[in-house]
Amino acid sequence: MQTTEKVVDTAVSATTETGGAIMDSLGGFFNSIQEGVGQYGLKIVGGIVALIIGLWIVKMIMKAIKKAFDKSNVDHTLKPFLVTLVNFLLKVLLFISIAGIVGIPTATFAALLAAVGLAIGGAFNGSLGHMAAGVMLLVFRPFKVGDLIETGGKLGFVKEISVFVTILETFQNKTEIIPNGSITSGTITNLTTIGNLRVDMPFGIQYGTDIEKAKQIVLEVMKNDSKVMNDPAPRVAVNNLGANGVELLALPYSTCDDYWDVYWDTRQKIVEALGNANYAAPLPQRIVTMKS
Repeated sequence: MQTTEKVVDTAVSATTETGGAIMDSLGGFFNSIQEGVGQYGLKIVGGIVALIIGLWIVKMIMKAIKKAFDKSNVDHTLKPFLVTLVNFLLKVLLFISIAGIVGIPTATFAALLAAVGLAIGGAFNGSLGHMAAGVMLLVFRPFKVGDLIETGGKLGFVKEISVFVTILETFQNKTEIIPNGSITSGTITNLTTIGNLRVDMPFGIQYGTDIEKAKQIVLEVMKNDSKVMNDPAPRVAVNNLGANGVELLALPYSTCDDYWDVYWDTRQKIVEALGNANYAAPLPQRIVTMKS
């Protein structure tokens, strides 16, 4: 019986010691949490408050910068790019400052930022290519906002040149969003550089009719058209001798905005004027010789 009591006492004593050790460990753990919250809690709260205030300040600064750009003579092509760049730089500086407030070493944060940048760069390799192409477009400036260009089979007026894409507005009021890399890797046709466009409009008359009179009729139509420019002056020329008739070519000049009006409306006026002067269309003809 005495032996059994000693064993029981020993077990109870061991259990008590184990429970005490566990309680001491839990107490140390909660004390560590309490110390950590006391040490970093205020920094985290201060960082959050500083972040909110900083974002508000950045927003106010960007509004002021946009107003300054609107009042200045900064080219419209550069405005979106500069606004995006300044906004990005301000936010990067803000986050670095917040990291310092929270207690993250600046060197460590910079290394982390560089690593994240490399990872993002690898993931968005194509996007970075479009960004580099956007910088090239802004530096070499093959076109600017408001120009009429043709690229990648798309024809339209340039509405915006951003870091990654260029936005065109077509004559059908469609908005074409084209990646900058696709533009710089292909052919760019700027139709606005000179300031006017020649509208080539072929038409035909039958063989044996008065070519000079037909040219005068067409030339008179173009001179009386308000949307056809007088300088450069329009002209009419013989373009080809076809199988069924003489092909003439009307060559009026117009502004970029009036291009399609001249292309459609002036062409109709030419057809009507030739019809009123009894010029028939050169229909296919065949001469058949019969031998007995």
